[in-house]
Amino acid sequence: MLFLKNMQENDIIIIGGGLAGLTASIHLSKNGFSVTVVEKNAYPKHKVCGEYISNEVLQYFSFLGIDIESINPAKIDTLEFSDCKGNVIKTKLPLGGFGVSRYVLDEYLYQKALKNGCKFIFDSVENISFQDETFTLTTADNLVMQSQIVLGAFGKRSNIDLFLNRDFIEKKSDWLGIKSHYRGVFKNNFVGLHNFEGGYCGVSKVENDFINICYLVNYDSFKKFKNTIDFENSILFKNPILKEILGNAKMVFDKPLAISQISFSEKSPIENHIIMIGDTAGLIHPLCGNGMAMAIHSAKIASEIISNFKINKVFDRARLEFEYTRLWNKNFRKRLQMGRLLGKLLQQPRLTNIILQIFVKMPFLLPIIIKRTHGKPF
Repeated sequence: MLFLKNMQENDIIIIGGGLAGLTASIHLSKNGFSVTVVEKNAYPKHKVCGEYISNEVLQYFSFLGIDIESINPAKIDTLEFSDCKGNVIKTKLPLGGFGVSRYVLDEYLYQKALKNGCKFIFDSVENISFQDETFTLTTADNLVMQSQIVLGAFGKRSNIDLFLNRDFIEKKSDWLGIKSHYRGVFKNNFVGLHNFEGGYCGVSKVENDFINICYLVNYDSFKKFKNTIDFENSILFKNPILKEILGNAKMVFDKPLAISQISFSEKSPIENHIIMIGDTAGLIHPLCGNGMAMAIHSAKIASEIISNFKINKVFDRARLEFEYTRLWNKNFRKRLQMGRLLGKLLQQPRLTNIILQIFVKMPFLLPIIIKRTHGKPF
């Protein structure tokens, strides 16, 4: 193997520099580890994402030295939910949250990680093996790296999932995600979750008074139309709330971003001894509206467990993997199950209307559902 002359050894390698990967890199470097992040795309970059974060992360951000106010997020305290016909119910969010684009947030976290001494390699991982308690990674540019600990933070779906032969990757998923930013009229303190035939649409403000509109749609419904404009005019506009928002808004992007084959199937938090965090470990349904906070929380859990092993100067991989799996399940398993259940229920328009009528008559139920899908401050 002639390219072994490029061999690099690292305390920790993180595959993927999204929200979870960046957060873990900041935490672990703060605790004295040398961290290398392998990320295939340069910053800043837009991503298909709801771009709403619950305030449950604020105390943790403070611990990491992340000043979220410096990037001017939109403050959010109210949820607006509608069915396909535009029947609406509103409720205060128990913790509240904020809206910020991934374009701005990821760039901010990237700069923070660089200041902490993290190294970034902008390349894709082509091969990964585990032997004699050591991972060996090879990138597309034939750079070879080794480490005892690897975190997987490569997002919803990746070629690495195929390489690892993960169960969910073999199953076809019909979900398509589409997102863009707009200029228009929308209340700063609201996050909207609106049903339409075949999917759901999230709406909220982010920095610079932009409106983030991100929707999830069944591909069979979408493929009947030539483009997103035709689809939105024909399907989304049947919900009068979405028609009012989108009909009076101007797109900021040249064209919408899209991602296909989004899977909400159960995933394993440990795969081939790789510690999975964020969407790589489990994708929370948009009806739970809190995937970004969950990604951040998973990075915290992994970073704390790894750091504890350093403090104790005893590396026990089996114990580390057991503890991470236990804490992952404790914090996220029920939330993910609730999200999948809500997703199935609200794919049926008649049932959605019945559920909405129940919420109107008994409004105290909606905050209870929200608490079941959101976490507590950590």
